[in-house]
Amino acid sequence: MQEMNSGNTITTQEIINKNTGLQIHLETDADDSRPVYISGNFNNWKTQDKNFMMEQIGANLYLFEFPSNFTYPEELLYKFTKGDWSEVEIGKNDEITSNRSSKQHTGIIKEYVPKWRKNWLPYKTNYLPKVLLISEDFEIPQLNKTRKIWALLPHDYDTSTESYPVMYLQDAQNLFNEEAQYGNWEIDKKLAVMAEYKIGKIIIIAIEHAEKDRIKEYNVGKTLLGKGQGKKYIKFLTQTLKPFVDSNFRTKKEREFTGIGGSSMGGLVSIFSGLRYPEVFGKLMIFSPSLWVVPKIKIDSETAENSDTKIYLYAGGDESDTMIEHVKKFKKNSIASEFVKDKMKINLSINMEGKHSETYWSDEFPKAIEWLFFNSKME
Repeated sequence: MQEMNSGNTITTQEIINKNTGLQIHLETDADDSRPVYISGNFNNWKTQDKNFMMEQIGANLYLFEFPSNFTYPEELLYKFTKGDWSEVEIGKNDEITSNRSSKQHTGIIKEYVPKWRKNWLPYKTNYLPKVLLISEDFEIPQLNKTRKIWALLPHDYDTSTESYPVMYLQDAQNLFNEEAQYGNWEIDKKLAVMAEYKIGKIIIIAIEHAEKDRIKEYNVGKTLLGKGQGKKYIKFLTQTLKPFVDSNFRTKKEREFTGIGGSSMGGLVSIFSGLRYPEVFGKLMIFSPSLWVVPKIKIDSETAENSDTKIYLYAGGDESDTMIEHVKKFKKNSIASEFVKDKMKINLSINMEGKHSETYWSDEFPKAIEWLFFNSKME
């Protein structure tokens, strides 16, 4: 066997002689520019550990050499990723692959990966959530309006007796609608992949926005955008919609099982929902929030004393000049005010290449749901 390294031809024996530690050789059918990493029980299954990035030694060929002084676990367990569980290896029929294992400490292990996930996909249709239209015109008495509202139920909801945590999401038009103008989050497909990996099951309640009145409805109080209707909208979520959902679906009603989230202005109104009703919402999923609208968000320390909220914050580096600055400031203030008492309960995810678009929020959605509700590793 011959492999290529920096244009030079080297033999397998020469590779072995370079290092007395274990060598892992990987061949893959899929050739793209994403680097390949090894994740395993030796690095707490970290997916983008530069210490375990493989060296590309040829077309579709990769090599990793464990240091000669490496401390091996009794049994080495590992998988290959392209840098994240959303880009993990899969089988030729898109199936989940089992953990790879070895008790070798020297020599060569030859591995093969036919396919990789990209942005969590592909998915399997039998795991898709059950999409239920709750109402075409659900009444919002606080605003004297009606709205289309959806429920995405776990794929086996009708055959189980389980109760589930709930996430309330804004802008339903952009969450799973294939005809959405700017694309969609594909949350139905992402939930299918999560169900296949047994990460956890959740009910999503998706509330459509108010079209031309969207900004006004998501704007809370008097801000740079003028006077909004957000306070009334949040009262609708907490006083009307949540009681209805809890009465009609098998939900876990407590705050630690109840989340709210959205992006842009939908993210902003979700922040205020958590601030105003911490006894209702224990989990906040905030993507690219329009924090510029309210330069100084006041966090009531007295209210904060009664809660311990968990927040997943996401921002893209290619969104605006101030996006990352604003979310970092919000994180700092949340900790300083003790709205989030434990620093480990606020996760800031930054993608420096990220734009203000559904594509990036889509990729972040499963990570946020897993971290907020399930805290498990895809092993």
